[in-house]
Amino acid sequence: MTTKADRHHPTTRPKKSEAEKRARQNVHRKRLVALGLPEEKVKKLTAKDMRTLLRRPKKIKV
Repeated sequence: MTTKADRHHPTTRPKKSEAEKRARQNVHRKRLVALGLPEEKVKKLTAKDMRTLLRRPKKIKV
């Protein structure tokens, strides 16, 4: 008898890679700088904070 782990292959939902994550975060940083946030402030933001700010870009105050 086999287990599900033996049969499972990540074809329907591929695994996320660290390289893609870093690339996404770099795009987020560039977008925030383009919206007018100072680059020093953007560098200090966490990934969660960046996503929160990008949800409503019109509310970003310089």
